[in-house]
Formats: sequence, C-alpha cells, structure tokens
Amino acid sequence: MSSEDLNLKRESSATLRALTVLELVANADVPLGLVDIMEASGMPKPTVHRIANLLVDAGMLAREAEGRRFAPGPRLASLAMKSMTHPAWRAPRHAILQSLVKEFNETCNLTLIDGTEVVYLDRVEANWPLRLHFQSGSRVPAHCSASGKLLIALLPSRERKRILDALSFERHTANTITDRHAFEQELRRIRRERLSTDNEEYLEGMVCVAVPVESKTRSVPAALAVHAPASRLPLKEMLRGQPALRRSAARLADSFPPYQSLRPVKNGHDGQTLE
Repeated sequence: MSSEDLNLKRESSATLRALTVLELVANADVPLGLVDIMEASGMPKPTVHRIANLLVDAGMLAREAEGRRFAPGPRLASLAMKSMTHPAWRAPRHAILQSLVKEFNETCNLTLIDGTEVVYLDRVEANWPLRLHFQSGSRVPAHCSASGKLLIALLPSRERKRILDALSFERHTANTITDRHAFEQELRRIRRERLSTDNEEYLEGMVCVAVPVESKTRSVPAALAVHAPASRLPLKEMLRGQPALRRSAARLADSFPPYQSLRPVKNGHDGQTLE
C-alpha cells in the first residue's frame, strides 16, 4: 500500500470516528460525558477527548454542565435542519400534507421544536383568501402554539424542564397561557392524550390541533397540525378530524429516513438507556 493510500485510510478512519461521536451525542436524550462516549464507541479516552474538543471548536458540539458533558452544537443543529428540509426528503412529506389539506380544506404543517420556538419543516396552504403565510423555516413561540406545546410535553423530563426555565411566557392574546404552573398542567394533559390545541392563544381568531408524528413502529420528534380561522372551522369541529390527522401522522413517520447509529449508547450518566 502506498503512503498516499495509507494517509487516505487514516483520514477516513478519523472522519468515521468523528461521525461516531456526533451520532452518539445527537442520538442521546441527555448530554453525554467523555466516559459515556468512550464506553459506547469503544474508542480510548484520549481519542474521544481530542475529537470532542475539535467538534466543539467547530461548533458541531457544545459543552454543558461546566464543560463535562457534550450536547449538539449550533452548527450541527443548523446542518440537521437543512438536511430535513432538503428537497430529496421533502417531496414525499409534502405530498402527504397536500392530501391532508384536501381532506380538511384547511392549511396543514409539519413542525420541529428548536429551543423555545417551533420551526416549520413543511407547510401546505389551503386555497382560501383568508389564511396565514408562513414558509419552511419560519418560527413561532412554542408556548402558545399547538405544535409547540405538544413537542415540549413529549420531551424527556430534563429537556422539558430546560425549555420551561427558558420560556418567557409572553402574552400574545387573552387566551395565551402565561403562568408556568397552568402551563405544566396543560402539558400533563397533552402527554396523556397525545393531542394539543391552540385555542386562539397565538393569534386572535385562529385555532389549531396538533398530533405527534408517529406510527406503530416509528416515532419522530415532529408534530403535524391543521389550523384555520375559528369563524370558518371552530375548534370543536376541527377536533373531529383527529383520525385523519393521526393517519397522516403515521404516514409521515414512515416517510422519514430510517436512523441507524454507528454504535448504540448503552448507558447515560444517570443510568438511562440511550439507544
């Protein structure tokens, strides 16, 4: 083997090790420490330490808990969002949303949570003169949107608390929930029912219903929602469309690319299973 081939092999191996660390951190429900990554990857601690520091410097990872643990960094989050909205993956999801819009004759959207905001991953507008105009990548406050409340409610408790601590609970309408205790009660109900509503909490006159994107075999950290002016489709009537929403959510879950980590994380620092 030539020296050039040997260098290429070493570079490829180093790249795969860095990808392994990124996948392990991104796939975990809690920030991981060096020992967690070392045990899950089989790499020696000095190697993990060097790779983690390089990824932090590049913005792909971020240090948490006094620098002892690692979470996805801003650059990795941006890359993930761009990947999710890439046309190669967007087309089949967009077709499912279009089909659902025909059923409701109202606007439907697919969203993800990003900190204290909800980001529109995809959206199909209904053909009405009175409608809201949001594009993919648009953001709305999580605490007063049906999708935002749903996605916060379904987060692991530690991550949910982190977001609750960061929420401003800004009032947008008379119906916005601005009290943390009342909001936590609402989240408990949402976790139990796996259903969330926006009863004119973000915009006066607009209502919304959201369900998690999940099927019998897969669950995706995304929400599917339908929204409309209350004067055209009252919330009570919109709730009758739950079966159609859940059917489309199951189809959407199965449309996402399958995820396979390079190596499973066996245990987190608090004993949780992180596979």
